[in-house]
Amino acid sequence: MELKSDYRISGFLPTSVKEVENRGWKTLDVILFTGDAYIDHPSFGAAVIGRILEKSGLQVAIVPQPNWRDDLRDFKKLGVPRLFFGVTSGCMDSMVNHYTAQLRRRSDDAYSPGGKAGFRPDYAATVYSRILKKLYPETPVILGGIEASLRRLTHYDYWSDSLKPSILIDSRADIIVYGMGEKTILEISRHLQNGVNINELTNIYQTAFLSDNQIMNQENEGWQTIELASHEECLKNKMSFAKSFKLTEIESNRINSARIIQKTGSRSVVVNPPITGLNQEETDLPYDLPYTRIPHPRYYAKGEIPAYTMIRHSINIHRGCFGGCSFCTISAHQGKFIQSRSERSVLNEVETVKNMQDFTGYITDLGGPSANMYRMKGIDLTKCESCLKPSCIFPVICSNLDNSHRSLLQLYRKVRNVEGIKKVTIGSGIRYDLFITKDGSPAGKTALEYLNELIRYHVPGRLKVAPEHCDPTVLKIMRKPAFSFFLALKELFDRINNKYSLNQQLVPYFISSHPASTPEAMAELAVITKNLRLNIEQVQDFTPTPMTLSSVIYFTGYHPYTQSKITVVKKHEDKILQRAFFFWYRKENKFMIINELKKLGKTKLIEKLYHYYKL
Repeated sequence: MELKSDYRISGFLPTSVKEVENRGWKTLDVILFTGDAYIDHPSFGAAVIGRILEKSGLQVAIVPQPNWRDDLRDFKKLGVPRLFFGVTSGCMDSMVNHYTAQLRRRSDDAYSPGGKAGFRPDYAATVYSRILKKLYPETPVILGGIEASLRRLTHYDYWSDSLKPSILIDSRADIIVYGMGEKTILEISRHLQNGVNINELTNIYQTAFLSDNQIMNQENEGWQTIELASHEECLKNKMSFAKSFKLTEIESNRINSARIIQKTGSRSVVVNPPITGLNQEETDLPYDLPYTRIPHPRYYAKGEIPAYTMIRHSINIHRGCFGGCSFCTISAHQGKFIQSRSERSVLNEVETVKNMQDFTGYITDLGGPSANMYRMKGIDLTKCESCLKPSCIFPVICSNLDNSHRSLLQLYRKVRNVEGIKKVTIGSGIRYDLFITKDGSPAGKTALEYLNELIRYHVPGRLKVAPEHCDPTVLKIMRKPAFSFFLALKELFDRINNKYSLNQQLVPYFISSHPASTPEAMAELAVITKNLRLNIEQVQDFTPTPMTLSSVIYFTGYHPYTQSKITVVKKHEDKILQRAFFFWYRKENKFMIINELKKLGKTKLIEKLYHYYKL
């Protein structure tokens, strides 16, 4: 990548002693450590937190992908910050980043230069924090990012097949800022600048910390307090763990959440309520900062960073998701309530993207966790205040949800009309049950208008959607709509494509080995997708990740809400079999599938898959 003539390395947060000296700084206020390469872009959490702190007047440096194997010089080179060290494993949980669902080590890393693996340790947030606390025991260490966020309480760890305590225990960090933490980190930094000890910060929203078990007797912000089963009780009794998860999920998705306390050994983990209402200025702020929007120059001779290549011309328009999918971590991290950017902020970023040297007129995404939830919220917020449901659209769309796509359509049109923009594609997933019903009729105002405009103007040749499965039992546990919704979408998709003479594909995502999924259910899915002539490419084996309902079911074998027993696939060979049904037509899978269906007595399914097969 060539640089503009006026490009200066000082445009980035400093990453070395030389870069700090070039700024004329004698000391640093904050040093951030991240498991990702340093990309100065609003899609990368370490860059966002660094820029937020920089705007508040602090001198901030960032150490990307420090070497944890040698003499730890990367942890020492910038010295001790005046306020704190910030630690994140990066944009992904390091274990998800490192291992497949079959627990095989990955050979690539999308967040590293050249896509190469090996630049961060397993459990990176814990490793970095322990090193810093050993070297500088008196300096506060603040954990953030998704790895810390989803491990803030007792959680199931798939990679060790065990329950682990809060990451605060093993990491020895002082405090966690969970979720999207810009407002919280600013509040913490202000208190530290005023001389408050990190251990005194017990009443800050969206934080978790260790207490000496006296916290329940202290004054707070008027929060209610809920005590979960202790970590030790969860270790003894899986149902206690399941019940604790249910309470945690409910409180994570409320407007007025309670403080959560969980005893662990002689201490307690305290999780203060999340922030559920940012004003427009606070929502826009992280995106309005002066990012260079490119990787640091240290990577220019080391190959492309795949995650950056994918998002460099994309724009995030909102945070949060009220879908509540059982296997998804978004609501546990970003929250259920949608925080939408203003049109001004989005259009300003469009102008910034336009001025990038490698921009050719194509914005690759204008979306969010679920691309079509922009500006959607409760009609009567007082009703939302008493709601305990993790999803606003499952099993049906809430009657109190304003699911109009009007604001989103207006934004699409304004961005399309910006001079120099040739096409805007939507790369994020969409929730099609927000605009159609299972019989294909509109689900709310502007529903079919949105679908028409999406397909006509914003599909990059292929529209990716996520039915995930076809079996009703599996879909119910996933909190996903019935497969009939997908069939209705496909019919409308084909009809609109024919109307405008478009040659576009509908590409569905599916998951195998999810709790309640059986070989029979996978065989039915194979038959249905065969008959629909769908291009099955986007498939994955279920990977249990911390702090999701599906993971709790996987570990315990029970549904935390109903306490009913659920079929769970754990054996390697059974997972291989379920995945094989996606690719039933491959020679190496054929006889495995036939033998399994014979064993189950499902010969009719054999005939449907292999119509030429003689029983």
